[in-house]
Amino acid sequence: MSPFRAPRESIGNLDAETAAALIEGTADIAVVIDPKGIVSDIAFSSDDLLSDFNADWVGQPWLSTVLPESRPNLEALLEESNHHSVTRWRQVSHPSSRGADIPIQYRALRIREKGSVVAVGRNLQGMAALQQQLVDAQQALERDYWRFRQVETRYRLLFRMVSEAILIIDAPTQRVVEANPAAGQLLGETPTRVIGRPFPEGFDPESTQAINSLLAGVRAAGRADDVRARLIDSLQEFLVSASLLRQENVTFLLVRLSPLLVDTAVAMPEAKARYLRVLENAPDCLVITDSDGRILTANSTFLSLAEIATEQQARGESLDRWLGRPGVDLNVLMANLRQHSTVRLFATMLRGEYGSTTEVEISAAAVRNGERPYFGFFIRDVGRRLSTEQPPSPEQTRWLDQLTDRVGRVPLKELVRESTDTIERLCIEAALKLTGDNRASAAELLGLSRQSLYVKIDRYGIAADHTSELRAPDKNDRL
Repeated sequence: MSPFRAPRESIGNLDAETAAALIEGTADIAVVIDPKGIVSDIAFSSDDLLSDFNADWVGQPWLSTVLPESRPNLEALLEESNHHSVTRWRQVSHPSSRGADIPIQYRALRIREKGSVVAVGRNLQGMAALQQQLVDAQQALERDYWRFRQVETRYRLLFRMVSEAILIIDAPTQRVVEANPAAGQLLGETPTRVIGRPFPEGFDPESTQAINSLLAGVRAAGRADDVRARLIDSLQEFLVSASLLRQENVTFLLVRLSPLLVDTAVAMPEAKARYLRVLENAPDCLVITDSDGRILTANSTFLSLAEIATEQQARGESLDRWLGRPGVDLNVLMANLRQHSTVRLFATMLRGEYGSTTEVEISAAAVRNGERPYFGFFIRDVGRRLSTEQPPSPEQTRWLDQLTDRVGRVPLKELVRESTDTIERLCIEAALKLTGDNRASAAELLGLSRQSLYVKIDRYGIAADHTSELRAPDKNDRL
């Protein structure tokens, strides 16, 4: 502490009111204590601080206004004031009416020898709040740090134990940042020697070009189709896939190398390759689905009719999403494929993503693949060859002529009832013909229960008319 050089000359003699005003203006709380340690006067700098304390201290021992653990500090402050005119700062805590303790830092000044003591205090509530926030922030950082360490440990362990080869590549430079042991084993190097090297390296020229195209597509769009690659002077072929990984402001590429089995890695015969290229570029749609009707692959013609940009948008989606009657057409097709393995010239409609519709015919085949069969659908656009009005069949023409002849001789109500029955019979016959006489599928196509369809078939004698065509009922026809 540096005292005034000449206080009497610079300040002069201050009266009690001026000194009190000066103390009140510079201190958050000022307490006057008599020689017996009793509070004789007190002043607060704000009403908020005054409301924090329990009661008026005047007439009470100053030691009773603090918490028990703060009394030694207060006793030391009073003891020091007996030997020094101005004491050091000491911190004590007062109980508060609002629950939280109030920290106050005091310095005592004895007015005259063995006289009263004036203690000026600073409110440390703001500093205590900042300290508490600092402690909370430090604890939160500690928790986040240990959580991060645990996640990193699990990541490192998984990264090393996974059997697939994984490389983490810096996107701008295409240099390997990390590689797991499986990657080093596949590439014939230790992981430490792979780190820092450019990727792709060690692949044949065609594979290198394919991998570079894959990485460029991932950087631009975030995803790209997997490619095949082969090391130089090696028959081992890999399936290379990549995905984008962002960390703060740095972009990485996560590359996975999956070795292909030797029998599948053998080059496909040229005839088979030509066959696949023709199917991919065929003017008719080709869609392959799993046993649940979810798309595994589709050619470009289907993508165009369905108004889809990439094949990835169709993979995993149900083919029913684009067929004309959701919940009906695909179920009818799948039921017939499971029973007969093939379906021919199934008429329906294909809907595009943006509202366009196309009249199509579907032929399909089921391929048994152990317990996981898959289905191939050949979809042909027939909208251009379909006429706007179908020519009436001879039976329809005969029925219309008979109906016209009976006008005037039979009441209108009876004519309407007979016409309704005839139309209902024609619809049932069309549904049976469309589904290959599969009654369960025909009921679903007509929106009827199977029991209702069977009643109507018996009523109109359709079963008798189609005895030679109808197949034997199977388990799908049972109630």
